[in-house]
Amino acid sequence: MWSKTYSKTVKGLSAERIWHVWTDINQWHTWQDDIEYAKLEGELKTGAFFQFKPKGGPKFKIELTDVKPNVIFTDVTRFPLAKMYDAHEIIVHGDELELKCTISITGPLAFFWRKFVAEGVANGAPEQIEKLIERARRG
Repeated sequence: MWSKTYSKTVKGLSAERIWHVWTDINQWHTWQDDIEYAKLEGELKTGAFFQFKPKGGPKFKIELTDVKPNVIFTDVTRFPLAKMYDAHEIIVHGDELELKCTISITGPLAFFWRKFVAEGVANGAPEQIEKLIERARRG
């Protein structure tokens, strides 16, 4: 298994505000430049699926595997002989929030999908967190 985590601490935002922006999957394309679209039909809950299409890439289905409002949501993308997990956490430290993304990949072909997809996703986490914060501050 391979894993990479990025986190940033921020003041002046509530967990609820961050959660609202982070989990509004159908609006991700409005604040993340590398997404053509993401579409969740139905409720944001464990076991739900959404369609995802990165710019310049194929569309695919992603499953939400763990959803705890205002705390964490984790999704899994299934590749041939590998799974990539993307955990999005909000950790409250007094009047600060720690925003944390962890990408991990498992399976017999994890080494391939790590190089082909997971490292790029993980390397994009700092920019994604900055854009999340910016979007949350704008309301």
